[in-house]
Amino acid sequence: MKKALISVYDKTGIVEFAKELENLGYGIISTGGTYKKLIDAGLKVEEVTEVTNFPECLDGRVKTLNPYIHCGILYRRDLEEDKDFVKKMNISDIDIIVNNLYPFEEYVNDPSKTHEEIIEKIDIGGPSMIRAAAKNYKFVTVIMDPSDFDLVLKELKENKETSLKTREYLAGKVFNYTAYYDSLIAAYFNKKEGIDFPEYYTKGYKKISSLRYGENPHQKAAFYKESKVEEGSLVSAKQLHGKELSFNNINDANGALETLKMFTEKPTIVAVKHTNPCGVGSADTLAEAFRKARDCDDQSIFGGIIASNREIDAETAEEMRDIFLEVIMAPSYTEEAFKILTDKKKNRRILTIENITNNEYTSKDMKKYYLE
Repeated sequence: MKKALISVYDKTGIVEFAKELENLGYGIISTGGTYKKLIDAGLKVEEVTEVTNFPECLDGRVKTLNPYIHCGILYRRDLEEDKDFVKKMNISDIDIIVNNLYPFEEYVNDPSKTHEEIIEKIDIGGPSMIRAAAKNYKFVTVIMDPSDFDLVLKELKENKETSLKTREYLAGKVFNYTAYYDSLIAAYFNKKEGIDFPEYYTKGYKKISSLRYGENPHQKAAFYKESKVEEGSLVSAKQLHGKELSFNNINDANGALETLKMFTEKPTIVAVKHTNPCGVGSADTLAEAFRKARDCDDQSIFGGIIASNREIDAETAEEMRDIFLEVIMAPSYTEEAFKILTDKKKNRRILTIENITNNEYTSKDMKKYYLE
């Protein structure tokens, strides 16, 4: 009988997936809360302790860290020495691993959590299992993302096994995921110890969206964010209207924001075109600030990016109405201003950014150079 080991923190869709595996003839092994959930759902499940003949211990810190688990995952099915060993030790194959990790990211970004609570959310058994399965992807299928359940089930139903291509794809996802996970842990300890420049520097990013192209149409691009989103940054923006942001929109918008952060005392408008400020205006009213910014270069502002450090009102919106503006960013908009700015402008991108003038960033500014 083929076996799947299922032990997940995020239990989205796990009961339905396990039932499908059971219907396909798989035996299910599980642990802790996952085991209870599957049993309660009426599935026949073997507990990990029955496989390892060793109890879960240390408040759950040690459950799957056992040769009877890892040999079942890692042994090479095409190597006689490996096959002889697992047969001699009565170790069962584990053909599918389904696991996702403790929510370290959630805890480390929650100011109410103590150091002790954060440390307990550093997963050990989970990364060990999924990395082992990913290393042995030639024979083992590893799933850490519920969105991959359908792909795996489709192949199992059609071919009774997953394809090598799919297993390799899933293995790659695992190593991307564990690298990101470990980067968060490293960053936490560096911050706690006050280490600005560690000997080995890693940084983790999550994809917000794929972009249609890069700076030029023949280039590829995507938009990523750090785990902890800084207030007043572009990644913290909420888009209220318009097309998706392009690479050049993002680049120009970021430049506009950085310039805007230099002005806090008076209502200020910054206009940027092709990464260059083409107008900055400060005044007692926002409408006057916009007129000043526009009149700095009343040609380049067309097709430009606008950033405002105050709520955009109807008077300011009227000034902007008939000018071709790619992106408008502000902390907020009056209801009337929003109607004016979006009327017959289905593509105009309207963004809100709370605390838009915040310039107390904790992240590093990095530049990359190629030196011979």
